[in-house]
Amino acid sequence: MARNRNTEPLLLVGYDVSTTPPVLAAELAQAWADIQRYHPELPDLAAPESLIGESSSACGAELSFERLLHEAVHGIAAARGIRDTSRAGRYHNRRFLAVAEELGLDHPEEPHPSSGFSLVGLNPEAKRRYRQTAERLHRALKAHSVATAGDTARSFRGPAARHGSSGGGVRVKAVCDCGRNVRVVPSVLAQAPIMCGGCGKPFRIPEAVAVAG
Repeated sequence: MARNRNTEPLLLVGYDVSTTPPVLAAELAQAWADIQRYHPELPDLAAPESLIGESSSACGAELSFERLLHEAVHGIAAARGIRDTSRAGRYHNRRFLAVAEELGLDHPEEPHPSSGFSLVGLNPEAKRRYRQTAERLHRALKAHSVATAGDTARSFRGPAARHGSSGGGVRVKAVCDCGRNVRVVPSVLAQAPIMCGGCGKPFRIPEAVAVAG
């Protein structure tokens, strides 16, 4: 199915990236679109804001353009129906590495015993190709970090933060009409709809769960 390309890229004019988290989401979406320019089969990123505050030891704990390109490898593998990981998504196999090399990511060493070829890095050509994109995203991420730096140890952040939740809140199940479901932080879902890649309809939190929360 062809993806909708009618939406114009977001122009970040008049916004202050140091105080407006949605702008960081827009920068992530724009960086993803830059990758799609070279790899049109890459599916759209349903919810770029969901990557903010996320961490994955298997895919790279720190959000960066390199991490975003890593996620794009998974996106293309999914679009091709390639099983690129095993062991609950932690071990990245040689099929992952083959797609990663197409996108400009290298893994010069032997696979890690537990994560396989997960720790890939940008090759010189990819660094040149995405230099401006990576720099723009780095500035937005740095500004976002500065804006959230006021959350010191003296601030009360609630139980989710105290117990190490990486998403900034408790996740609940959101469902779509075709029966698929994802776990999201309600505040993230409230920022923008998360569209199902199967039926094209938005995920929603069931009323019973919403009331309980």
